[in-house]
Amino acid sequence: MELGKAAERKAEAYLAGKGYRILERSWRTPLGEVDIIAQDGKTVVFVEVKARSSFSFGPAESAVDRRKQGRIAKAALAYLQRRGRENPVRFDVVAFQGGEVRHIQGAFSAEGWTK
Repeated sequence: MELGKAAERKAEAYLAGKGYRILERSWRTPLGEVDIIAQDGKTVVFVEVKARSSFSFGPAESAVDRRKQGRIAKAALAYLQRRGRENPVRFDVVAFQGGEVRHIQGAFSAEGWTK
């Protein structure tokens, strides 16, 4: 649990360093949770953060499976509806593992989850 919270703080600093504006942290709804919601230019970016201490179980980003993507997409739709936003959106994954950071922009889409 502490590894995850530390990774979220590191991801926030990483994204801010790339010029993203952080809008929300750990945004929760009964439909799901989004670790970080940020703005990259005009695009609202929903970011899932994953961390693993080793590569024993594969890449950290592989934990963002189809079911997890669905929960994030549904939470993102709820966020956009509550905020009345119609910005372009993107779903990213920031993964920390073995001392490296991987930022996968456009890691998945909300297609099929928003109905």
